[in-house]
Amino acid sequence: MTELSIDPELVVWSAEADARRERPLVIVLHGRGSHERDLAALFPYLPSGFVYASLRAPRAWNVGFAWFDGDPTRPGDPDPATVDPATDAVLEWLAALPWVPPRVGALGFSQGGALATHLLRRGGGVVSFAVSMAGFLIRGEQPGDARLAAERPPAFWGRGGGDPLFTPALVQRSDAWLPFHTTLTSAVYPGVGHTVSDEMLRDVDAFLRAQA
Repeated sequence: MTELSIDPELVVWSAEADARRERPLVIVLHGRGSHERDLAALFPYLPSGFVYASLRAPRAWNVGFAWFDGDPTRPGDPDPATVDPATDAVLEWLAALPWVPPRVGALGFSQGGALATHLLRRGGGVVSFAVSMAGFLIRGEQPGDARLAAERPPAFWGRGGGDPLFTPALVQRSDAWLPFHTTLTSAVYPGVGHTVSDEMLRDVDAFLRAQA
């Protein structure tokens, strides 16, 4: 067991219990300082072929919650040792479900987007695609990286062209890893800051429909 855990009682589902087992599952991961009901507001705008489960991050942060600790002097560049436990906690929650979804993906914003990609890297193939909305790649190597380079699962990475989080170093790290470890769909949205724009959401919808 990890030192962190996901509270199953706080998960916001897009479907009632008896309608969850037949459809592929998308794990939804909010950004730092937010909560499980934030991205759940996107459920009506996402393809109905999936069931969505929005999780609450296990760390308290300000008035909300966070997946991992961040260094305020190095935004978007957390110590991987703080990210791995949260990733493993999500995988433990997934493994404890009373059924096995036919397919599992992860979708997140900012910290949650970083965690979605990290789930690909640490999930041993359990998570088969990832959507990172204004998310970033965690530095360092992971045990699953070689497998991903061979299998190249689908991934979406979208960010605003005016997003102050994305320093050249952060962009370079993602550009050096994502195209060589995933089958990548990426987009930069001119003039958009650190948010999910309507255009990004339409692209995410199209990406998810291709995975259904």
